[in-house]
Amino acid sequence: MNSTHQNAGTPSLEARLAARLAGALTTGSQQLPHDITERLRFGREQALQRAVQARKQSARGSVVAGVTAGGAGLLAGFAPWWQRAASVLPLVVLVGGMLMIERWDVREQVLAAAEIDAQLLGDSLPPAAYSDPGFAEYLRNTPLP
Repeated sequence: MNSTHQNAGTPSLEARLAARLAGALTTGSQQLPHDITERLRFGREQALQRAVQARKQSARGSVVAGVTAGGAGLLAGFAPWWQRAASVLPLVVLVGGMLMIERWDVREQVLAAAEIDAQLLGDSLPPAAYSDPGFAEYLRNTPLP
């Protein structure tokens, strides 16, 4: 069976099961002796006090762990400054790397242009000869040694 179909009916099944359990507990609690009902009432009051304290504690910024319906873990609260800084660190490293690559590329282009200039200036031909249209035709027709 497809998991989508299984997950679609899960909330309604859980609601029906919860309603049946609540009904059975309510019916059963009416038949309990007085001392047991008092102990149950005391236990409910303690559970409510603990829930209120847990809510107050989570409102103060403490970390509360939970799980979403899809199974992903959640952490709530404020992270220390070094964790926030560490989360930005990969972006800083990426931008720094890109800047270094760009500088290296520009440097390589400058070195290549300087090498070509050095060869032109060190050659026996004057630089004006390279702009002559007849020289370009000579280069096209002359075989390389």
